[in-house]
Amino acid sequence: MPIKNRFAELHDEITEWRRDLHEHPEILFDTHRTSAMVAEKLQEFGCDEVVTGIGKTGVVGVIKGKATGSGKVIGLRADMDALPIHEQTGLPYASKTDGAMHACGHDGHTAMLLGAAKYLAETRNFDGTVVVIFQPAEEGGGGGREMCNDGLMERWGIQEVYGMHNWPGRPLGSFAIRPGPFFAATDLIEIECEGRGGHAAKPHDTVDTTLMASHLVTALQSIVSRNADPIGNIVVSITSFETSSKAFNVIPQRVSIKGTVRTLSNELRDLAEERMQAICDGVAATFGGTIKLDYFRNYPVMVNHDEQTEFAAEVARGVAGECDEAPLVMGGEDFAFMLEEKPGAYILVGNGDTAMVHHPEYNFDDEAIPAGCSWWAEIVEKRMPAG
Repeated sequence: MPIKNRFAELHDEITEWRRDLHEHPEILFDTHRTSAMVAEKLQEFGCDEVVTGIGKTGVVGVIKGKATGSGKVIGLRADMDALPIHEQTGLPYASKTDGAMHACGHDGHTAMLLGAAKYLAETRNFDGTVVVIFQPAEEGGGGGREMCNDGLMERWGIQEVYGMHNWPGRPLGSFAIRPGPFFAATDLIEIECEGRGGHAAKPHDTVDTTLMASHLVTALQSIVSRNADPIGNIVVSITSFETSSKAFNVIPQRVSIKGTVRTLSNELRDLAEERMQAICDGVAATFGGTIKLDYFRNYPVMVNHDEQTEFAAEVARGVAGECDEAPLVMGGEDFAFMLEEKPGAYILVGNGDTAMVHHPEYNFDDEAIPAGCSWWAEIVEKRMPAG
């Protein structure tokens, strides 16, 4: 089944929704305007149930098919939040909120799922129930975890769940997916190094935290190069290094370090945390200071389920003619929490030749809308066929 004609008819309307969302980005759980707009649209479409406040500011819509005898319930999820980035696109519909921008295309995801919801509520050409899930705080806030903790899956009896993300650099409207581990676990680290500060001309009277912390940064890279299996997938990145003094002639008392650890298996995740603690202890003992490590397990590895991945790829081939094998991604995705609770799959849709996500010149290409909407609708109609 190629692009559905109905989405060609709705294209301008869905584009208008998307650009309105783009002009009014909201960060993390503060998606109050976005959530209200989504809830209002779902009510206009005639959804059987619309519920707000799931996962703080999440929105859920329920659409029953012409028949429900199959007993099947499928969840479709889109994320709604923006990023704390100052937009530099110069577009007529650029962000009107200083310091906030839809730089990851969640405006496009929300608009496409709204488009699919409108079509499904109009036609109801399926046997079962579809639950459309609009999630806040994907960008670091764990909105998916919060929605699951609020009983999302149990309350509506969701049996399978599907998600989608646009992908710059892929041909517009094309698809790519892979089974198994897909997006990485994204753990966060905060390290406090404490020494004995003093005059820079008398280093022998100090415990130099800058020197200690510098050795620590270098030693942490041995986790990747000397502890992990070379064919494994692990990244250790130190992204912030801040001394307690900024003077030219002072050896600081403290150094604060922040960073992230990305892995694609629980075994590597355990190894990274264990070795990081051992290295912190060893470096502290070597230099005579103290090092405190806080290791925060954030998003888990996002793992696509085999059966649902093959089905999602089959639907994508029907819409676009083909579906490629996607690369492993060391970025995180909190749809992982939903896939830990129920089987499902996450797919990439091509966004053409645009700046990469999280870039101030990124823009979602509205020409991807019909393909994305068609995939959502076909997931429902093929998984729960009428009759």
